Amino acid sequence: MDKPLVRLSPEITRANAFTMMDWLKDAEVTRYLRDSRDVARDIERVVSRVQLPTLTHLFNRGGRFFMILDQREVPVGFVRLVGTGADYELVIAIGERRNWGRKLGTSALQQSLKTAFLELRAGSVMARIHPGNQWSVRAFRNCGFELQAEDPALLTFTLTRERYLALSRAGPMVVPEVRITQVDRNRLWKLIVAARKRGNADPQALKSLVAEIDRAIVLPSRQVSPDVITMNSRARLRLNDEPAEIALVYPTLADDRARRVSVISPVGTAVLGFREGDHVDWRGAGGQLKIEIEKVLYQPEAAGDFHL
Repeated sequence: MDKPLVRLSPEITRANAFTMMDWLKDAEVTRYLRDSRDVARDIERVVSRVQLPTLTHLFNRGGRFFMILDQREVPVGFVRLVGTGADYELVIAIGERRNWGRKLGTSALQQSLKTAFLELRAGSVMARIHPGNQWSVRAFRNCGFELQAEDPALLTFTLTRERYLALSRAGPMVVPEVRITQVDRNRLWKLIVAARKRGNADPQALKSLVAEIDRAIVLPSRQVSPDVITMNSRARLRLNDEPAEIALVYPTLADDRARRVSVISPVGTAVLGFREGDHVDWRGAGGQLKIEIEKVLYQPEAAGDFHL
């Protein structure tokens, strides 16, 4: 059996506390953490009042707290399971940008659910997620969480013990990977920078695209699989159970009548880097999108059109 990418350590040292304080100073890390200010304030209060080398008992008040350690035993994030008895709220944070897109958060989520349901005997686990945090939305959905409530600022997902055990028996649940070419990545970053300077694009849409690029596996153009949707690809989809055929293009070439979809649009960002057979849940400005990628009809790299 492959070793998990991360493990959850219940021991919280003073050094860990200072590491977390550094992470929480980064606006990119905290932008989707609903209670990041409270967490930072609590950590500062603990380290200023208590001089002990181990602070585990202080972090476990009101629930359970874990450091996320990678395979080298290096701290990469933290997990909070807040609550007691039957119901817990789960919060996960990966602390450095360079560790995003490496599946560490997904592995931490899977380990956290094992702890909650098999060790703590939780009856249900709840997560509150910012709508713009599309990676987390997909990760929690792919682990069986169901949407219970939503508003423009917050989505609430829950997973019951019964559902978790049933899904676990059916096999492991994974978040589909995003793959993009180095050429597409470079062009998209230039697009994002220019759009931000001009201020002519929806900031939330740009954040969603940035999140997808951050977590993507970047490949040379000649190594990308022909069943992956790259820029200027055409694909046949099922969009909210309706058939659709689209071409994924840059914003200046978008044309709804010609079914050319901008990469900054909800559908465009949602399908970028996914492959035939993938199912994508995406929350756009107009509501929830459920997308199945049935067939990549044309991909520039597969056709040898590397100039596109």
